[in-house]
Amino acid sequence: MAKLNEEQVKVQLAERCAQALYERDVATQHLGIELLFSAPGQSKVRMTVQDFMLQGHKTCHGGYMFTLADSAFAFACNTYNQPTVALGCSIDYVAPAYQGDVLTASCCEKSRGGRTGNYDVEIYNQQDQLIAIFHGKSYRIKGEILSQENVND
Repeated sequence: MAKLNEEQVKVQLAERCAQALYERDVATQHLGIELLFSAPGQSKVRMTVQDFMLQGHKTCHGGYMFTLADSAFAFACNTYNQPTVALGCSIDYVAPAYQGDVLTASCCEKSRGGRTGNYDVEIYNQQDQLIAIFHGKSYRIKGEILSQENVND
């Protein structure tokens, strides 16, 4: 069996951390958000806008788009087996999303050092139209996402 190189080990750890968090994330699953991709400092999630997500103007409520972006942010900043929470987040809504739209949120780490990190998320619809831009600042807390015996499996 071929030995994994250092980068492959990091990607594998990132995938396992994101999957472990996803399996525990009842809120994300309840909204039908799917985890599509994870790598060190990155993630991609997808959600279809449902009828219960619409506000009075018949467009997707901003809170649901924020939740989608926040989920992508959470999976990306927790890819190092170091539990991380949000220290602060902001979102700019660029265009409306409608019932049936398939929204994809991609998160990318911009900086990480000490106990904090900065992450940007972009949300696009199925027509590749930019819907929202989100910025999150993370804070590392004590502990691990995966136990040591699960890290080395």
